[in-house]
Formats: sequence, structure tokens, C-alpha cells
Amino acid sequence: MQRRKIIIDTDPGQDDAAAIMLAFASPDELEVLGLCAVAGNVPLSYTSRNLRIVCELCGKPDAPVYEGALKPTHRPQVTAEHVHGRSGLDGVALPEPVMMVREKHAVDFIIETLRNEPAGTVTLCTLGPLTNVALALQKAPDIASRVRELVMMGGGFFEGGNITPAAEFNIYVDPEAAKIVFASGMPIVMMPLDVTHQLLTTKARVAKIAALGTHPAKVLVDWLAFFERFDIEKYGSDGGPLHDPTVIAYLLKPELFSGRECNVEIETQSELTVGMTVVDWWRVSGRKPNATVMREVDADGFFALLTERVGRL
Repeated sequence: MQRRKIIIDTDPGQDDAAAIMLAFASPDELEVLGLCAVAGNVPLSYTSRNLRIVCELCGKPDAPVYEGALKPTHRPQVTAEHVHGRSGLDGVALPEPVMMVREKHAVDFIIETLRNEPAGTVTLCTLGPLTNVALALQKAPDIASRVRELVMMGGGFFEGGNITPAAEFNIYVDPEAAKIVFASGMPIVMMPLDVTHQLLTTKARVAKIAALGTHPAKVLVDWLAFFERFDIEKYGSDGGPLHDPTVIAYLLKPELFSGRECNVEIETQSELTVGMTVVDWWRVSGRKPNATVMREVDADGFFALLTERVGRL
């Protein structure tokens, strides 16, 4: 199997951290060309810090990390400290990162990488708001045709939203950016709340990660314990949904997921539904499909993959 070249664009976040860990634990399948921080769950200064903390935790202090957008393209910044804590990675005290960010802006890194690598070989993995990718598309529209695939966590349809009744957080933070991305023509795979809400960090599943006994596994368990408290209270479930690792899991084992090609439009005007992903699941609009939208996932297979790979770190 030829390694897939990926760029991870992220706003860590405990679930982002789990996704990054899964990617670094899978070097036979994935070549991480670079990691880009974006403002989202917490401001950029924290997401950049957190990204480097995760890299060092995974033994990757030389991984190229780039800082991107400080704020959404058109709107005031919205963050989620109520979920992730003040730092974005609350739950365990880790040393401040030693590694530095690269001087290049994340948007320029994305553009240059897509132009320099052979067309159709680089996958964009977006775990947060789509601001960096939208800015790259605005600055260099030619890159859209060079992307192999954009695999994203964001949106929802049958599940509604998690930051408003209609909107999922990553899309709500910068709906104008999402609108640009979905209109770009690049191949998109969307992991909505409809999938991630099936992936609960139950006590039994987390216990298997804890049983690995390694330092990265222990840190992940502590992160999940903090992260899930909000959703347990919100949903009354055994554990919280694990969102962002679905992006990386799909690259490793796409057979874990099922969905269909749909047209997805982003609401940017309505006061009630701004940030909503309007998914034409039943194909009633006549609009051309522009994304593969996932709806089902093999939850046990997903957690088996995550646990096995985290054990490699």
C-alpha cells in the first residue's frame, strides 16, 4: 500500500489530539507533510501550542507545524472553552512544547505543497473550522484541482447541531469559509455529527486504551475523561462522542464508514440556522452532489483501530 500524503489542519482540542495521535501512529499508511493550526476550539496561540504538545507526545518534535488564521474570515471569533477547558487541552498537565513553529504561514504552506506535489496526491484533513483552506482557495484557486481529497469533520443533518440547534461547531465558527470549500469542486468526504455521535467513549472502550499502560495512552485517557464530561451531562450518555479521529480512521479503514454522495450547501444568512449544513440526503433539490456524506460507522471497529494504533506510540 502506497503511503497517502496528508496535511492536517486542526484546532486542538482533545479529540483533535486523538486524531493526530492516530495519524502519527500509522506511518506505514500516512505521510504527514505538515500540520496547520487554526483558531477554533481556542484562540490560535493555544491551538498552536497544543498542536506542538501533541507532536512531542508522539515523539515527533521535528514535525513541521505552521500557524494559520487568527480569526474567521468574516465573523467575530467563537471558541469552545466550555467543552475543552481554558487551554483547549485541559485534563492533564504536560510540559510546555520545546519545538517551534515554522516561519511560513499555514495558508502559504498549503498552497505551496499542493503546487509542488504531484496533482491528486495530497489529502487535506480538516479537524476544525475551514478558514485556512478557504483562504488558500481564495489566494490560489488553482489548488482545488490538485487536491486528492478533503476529508473533514464537520456539519450534521439528522442529528442537527451541537453549538446551535442547526449548526455544528466547526462550520458555525466560519460558515463563509465552509461555503467556499464546498463550492470549490474538490472531492470532499464529510464526517458529520450523525457519524461521530455513534462513537461514544464508553467506560469499557476507554478502559482498553488505559490498559495499554503507555505514557501517550495514559495522557489520552486523561484528556478523554475531561472532554467527555460536557457531553455526558448534555446527552446523558455513557461517554462522549469522539469526533475528529473519524477523519484519520477513514483514511486507514474506509470500510468502517458508509454514506452517499449528496449536495451540501452552507447557510450563511439566517439568524436561526447560520452554519447549518443543508444536506440533500434524499436528492430532492436537483443540485449536483459535491460531497460524500457519511452516516454510519462500525463503532467497535473504530475503537479497536484507535486503541491498537495508540498502543504503537
